[in-house]
Amino acid sequence: MLRCIAIDDEDLALELMEDYISKVPYLQLVATCDDPLEAISIIQEQQIDLVFLDIQMPGLNGLQLIESLLNNPMCILVTAYSQYALDGFNLNVVDYLVKPVPFDRFLKACNKAKELYQLKNKATETSKEAELDYFFINADYSHVKISYADILWVEGLKDYIKIHLENNVKPIVARISMKNIEELLPSSKFLRIQKSYIVSKEHITAVKKSSVFIGSTELSIGENYKESVLAFLGRKGE
Repeated sequence: MLRCIAIDDEDLALELMEDYISKVPYLQLVATCDDPLEAISIIQEQQIDLVFLDIQMPGLNGLQLIESLLNNPMCILVTAYSQYALDGFNLNVVDYLVKPVPFDRFLKACNKAKELYQLKNKATETSKEAELDYFFINADYSHVKISYADILWVEGLKDYIKIHLENNVKPIVARISMKNIEELLPSSKFLRIQKSYIVSKEHITAVKKSSVFIGSTELSIGENYKESVLAFLGRKGE
């Protein structure tokens, strides 16, 4: 499932993108935005895999938005202007769609993004499997060693996180964003269930309709993450 966001200053264009995205089974629409700055905030705070992006927007155009991002998600430009194609591909966009966009052309671009995502994800997982089973994090004025196997869940608190560990009453508190800690944790072992929670798959003891249990601790599932939890349950049931 590719988590995506659509950005355009025209309501009709956003409605069309929302309709098209709903027809592609492997896309999950996280948000639509008519404000580029609001979109940047969402991309920084949440795991976004794919961005559908207009170019000509007030304040900050689409090309400038891409350049402003430190960790770029995949981007598909959707614009009425064909003259920016070279600029777009110089920024490594997945595809460049010129309005009005027929659905079959939109689907072709999405399929390209899906293939790139699968290749990248496979390479990342292979790399992470070869890595050590622990990492160091800056906490309590020192670098603390944390084993993946000891993590029960991670809790986000604005600019800080709490790492709840097995056999540790007191969690580790560190100044790092949820997005950055999520990138440190292999997706084969951990699952994000909410904006504020990442849990260890190994330590999940039960799942309800809207919550996950780690032992006796109940953590709520965010609406935007239910598909990921369902996918996890499907794999567990195979």
